[in-house]
Amino acid sequence: MGNWVVSLAGPRRISLEPCPPDPLGSGQVRVRTCYSGISAGTELTLYRGSNPRLSKDWDDAARMFVPRQTPVPYPLIGFGYEEVGEVIEVAPDVTDRHPGQLVWGIWGHRAEAVLAADAVRALPAGLDPLAAVFARPGAIALTAVLAGDLHLGDWVGVFGQGVIGLLATRLAVLSGARVVAVDPVPDRLEHAARYGAHSTVDATVTSAAAVLRQATDGRGADVCLELSGAYPALHEAIRSTTHAGRVVAAGFYQGQADALGLGEEFHHNRIQLVAAQVSGPTPAPSMAGRWTGDRVAQTFMDLVADRSVDPLPLVSHIVDASAVADALALLDRGAGDVLQVVLRFS
Repeated sequence: MGNWVVSLAGPRRISLEPCPPDPLGSGQVRVRTCYSGISAGTELTLYRGSNPRLSKDWDDAARMFVPRQTPVPYPLIGFGYEEVGEVIEVAPDVTDRHPGQLVWGIWGHRAEAVLAADAVRALPAGLDPLAAVFARPGAIALTAVLAGDLHLGDWVGVFGQGVIGLLATRLAVLSGARVVAVDPVPDRLEHAARYGAHSTVDATVTSAAAVLRQATDGRGADVCLELSGAYPALHEAIRSTTHAGRVVAAGFYQGQADALGLGEEFHHNRIQLVAAQVSGPTPAPSMAGRWTGDRVAQTFMDLVADRSVDPLPLVSHIVDASAVADALALLDRGAGDVLQVVLRFS
């Protein structure tokens, strides 16, 4: 295929463009991409043009979004964060990587990348390389579970059973929680049941709050994890949670929160609303010094390697990288049978 990179020229204007290979420097490796997963959250917000970074600037010092002073820097080159590939070249001073080694990391939708050797992790022996595209989505799911501070026997509602929600369901089950999985798509609820959910709720038919309160003698869930990024789901998660319970908002919410009524159960039940975001230094302030982003991602991959989590059934589509425009359009349509879409690089 040569060296190619995915380029976004504007909302819904996607292409695969040639690019020159980067030189290999000290401490670096050259990786040829095998697979690159497409995020149905962050990447779709860029593709659709709804990501706040397209209309505002992020001020690192103030940690605030501020009005954008310059035009959006289109084209956006090589976005993406779910990659697995093969090392094809190493710098002379690199001793812990070798050609032919399969690795996972973040280098965007591109056929080839030059990276610091310590920026990629070796694939465990015997693991299907396709499983490694889930390292980052798995880290997002685990971040939400850790932020929820789940305990053995807790009743936990998991709202949104897309890729990250399903992984969070599995991780919450492994934590000892009794999970009620909520989603409007029956096929996704079947995945949740196979991942060990205690029960499932079709959000188009039944109130999750009613189900969780009935299951808990009227108390409500100890913790709810909201991973769909939909305001109505966040509102229902708050309604489903016990007095002084915790709701983890881990979805990437877009636009105005018209369906979120904070003067209702949130206010009267004193709900703890916690944001979970994978790119921070730690999943939750209480875990500072113990859990880092690297540890979260490695822990998830360890669970995959020991077969505690099997993400492969969540791969719904594998398409050639040359069809990236079709792949993103498929996700954009939001069909219920679409879960993890993966680009395959030759």
